[in-house]
Amino acid sequence: MHTVAVLALDRVIPFDLSAPIDAFGWARLPDGREAYRVRVCSDREEVNAGAFTVRAPYGLDALAEADTIILPGVEDPPDPLPPGVTEALRAAAAQGTRIASVCVGAYLFAATGLLDGLRATTHWIAAPDLAARYPRVTVDPNVLYVDNGQFLTSAGAAAAMDMCLHMIRKDHGSAVAAHAARMSVMPLEREGGQAQFIVHDRPPVPSGATFEPLLRWLEDNCEKELSLEDIAARAGMSTRTLNRRFREQTGTTPLQWLHRARVRRAQYLLETTAYPVERIAAQAGFGSPTAFRERFRRVVGTSPQGYRRAFRSGEGEPA
Repeated sequence: MHTVAVLALDRVIPFDLSAPIDAFGWARLPDGREAYRVRVCSDREEVNAGAFTVRAPYGLDALAEADTIILPGVEDPPDPLPPGVTEALRAAAAQGTRIASVCVGAYLFAATGLLDGLRATTHWIAAPDLAARYPRVTVDPNVLYVDNGQFLTSAGAAAAMDMCLHMIRKDHGSAVAAHAARMSVMPLEREGGQAQFIVHDRPPVPSGATFEPLLRWLEDNCEKELSLEDIAARAGMSTRTLNRRFREQTGTTPLQWLHRARVRRAQYLLETTAYPVERIAAQAGFGSPTAFRERFRRVVGTSPQGYRRAFRSGEGEPA
């Protein structure tokens, strides 16, 4: 039987710990037998999990017997890892053990050096810090999980379920994975990636920046067909000067900022109205529904309809 070892280090995040235990625990082979043997391992007898304490039945030596090792996230991930953890994980990797991290468990994974030169993900809010702390790892904040073959990483804790179902399907096929998904009350595959959950706030502008009135005007008029020349005329300067100064103050170009403003408006309309996509495309300033769908998917990582299904807050129109 395939053995999954879930490594619980001190201050483990409870959901990160329980999600893979449940996902693999639900998996059943066609004859009804359990598909996985799940073991909780730790470097200590008792693990602080915040609201409660975990007693792990297995120690680090059990990692050598595992076919898959899961690394749940912990609060304030340590670097270096506790004594013996890095050595146990590197030894397991050397013998071909599959290793996967959940959410900020990517910090623990990266601390071993095993992710150097590879693409990885974590919760979008932690992605910039992970990339800065481990520059040899290519961090992608827009996906639910990354599968490098032997090594996998997942985004926020709920994305651990997506990653585990993906591994179950690779191990035992779609039928077994679909059953585990039904028992977990979630789809076998979710549309889009992590980008749909990122809050796309207005790009920060330094206090007192001279372009602050222009940015407000762009936000208020993003539904109009605006060219770079129109924006430059409003700012009272040449297009060349506008581009240079705009990038200095906002870190992007006027047209890129305008596209983001239109996507933000479209997100709001998708969340709060029942308007058809064609109407939202017009009210958000996109030239056509096709252009709207293409731009929205590029920025948000899913379709407008997929976003609406995930985030629709009510049936009525906004006042």
